[in-house]
Amino acid sequence: MSGTTEVAARRTGEAGHCGAEIRSDLHVRVEPRDRGGIEIELESRVKPYYGESIQRQTEDVLEALGVRHARVQVHDEGALPFVIAARIEAAVRQAGLGQGTRVLPDQVALRPVSARDRLRRSRLYVPGSEPKYFINAALHGADAIILDLEDSVHPSEKDAARLLVRNALRAVDFLDCERMVRINQPPLGLEDLNEMVPELPDLILLPKVETPEQIVEADVRIATIKENYGIDRTVWLMPILESALGIENAFSIARASANIVALTIGLEDYTADLGVVKTSTGAETLYARQRVVNAARAAGVQAIDSVFGDVGDMEGLRAWGQNSRAMGFEGMGCVHPLQIRVIHEAFAPTAAELEKARKIVAAYDEAQTKGLGVVSLGSKMIDPPVVHRALKLMARAQEMGLLESKDKK
Repeated sequence: MSGTTEVAARRTGEAGHCGAEIRSDLHVRVEPRDRGGIEIELESRVKPYYGESIQRQTEDVLEALGVRHARVQVHDEGALPFVIAARIEAAVRQAGLGQGTRVLPDQVALRPVSARDRLRRSRLYVPGSEPKYFINAALHGADAIILDLEDSVHPSEKDAARLLVRNALRAVDFLDCERMVRINQPPLGLEDLNEMVPELPDLILLPKVETPEQIVEADVRIATIKENYGIDRTVWLMPILESALGIENAFSIARASANIVALTIGLEDYTADLGVVKTSTGAETLYARQRVVNAARAAGVQAIDSVFGDVGDMEGLRAWGQNSRAMGFEGMGCVHPLQIRVIHEAFAPTAAELEKARKIVAAYDEAQTKGLGVVSLGSKMIDPPVVHRALKLMARAQEMGLLESKDKK
């Protein structure tokens, strides 16, 4: 072993968190040694019940990572096995060991691939470094869960969060939620893809996209990883536009890959780029949001709005959501579970809209039955685009659970 390698191997590695306010996590400290085997010091409130299991898993993960001699300190705060494995692997890697080896938990049954045009009214952001939010995230009823590796993760925890999210994709059942991951900007984001893609997320969010070339770079990396692992399951893309340049290139970005299903905007970074204050009315971002909607429609993908950051202002959120829907957005992000119900209500068609759509569809069906080329409703002639819009609204209402299938006609 060379001197450089010895230094790397002797580096102490740490990962995870412990303390009075920490739940569902653990802190691991790995100190490599030249001899003496594995010495594990375990501290846990549930040690009488699960101590042997934690000890055994720690030994198994270390063995799989090729660690034969080390002092390992584990301070458990109720972590589940997939978290334990991720934290140990992260600490071992930080210690300069276990490179090129992955220790994966058992995989839960995968649900079918997400439909390209599925409901994406709400997507709940979950910090990728906080496992306490993972387990129950799907119970809040969002259309999608975003396991976030970017802004919500401190730079010092990026590597550890990547392994935690990777394991969560395998071990956590997110029910009917679309499983999204927001990666970092390149080059770190490309490392994220190396760990995420083999675990088959439904969709990757690409942050701070400004040019089509950024999409192509990610798309090529994803295709290469899929080929290497023999994967034929689709992984969708959603670029996030967060700068003036990104907004100006919106259409070319939306057309950069056939795997793009939606285009969204990040207003915090966008307003910072403009040098203006983000307000609750959104007047300063009206142009950008309209541009995103128009570019998305022109490219044949969904337009998804930004988050509403004031968790305490539910009426402001409702107004924002209703305005977003009126502009042509099909959904928005949320940063707290309490926002989900309000967002779903804001993006739902009103009773008056549904009744009008029913009448238009009924008039269309009657005209079709009679072989008439002209559709009329009362004294008004109904153009084909109006009929198409009514049919789409009825279909969406049914998907939202607002209509029985028989009510479509």
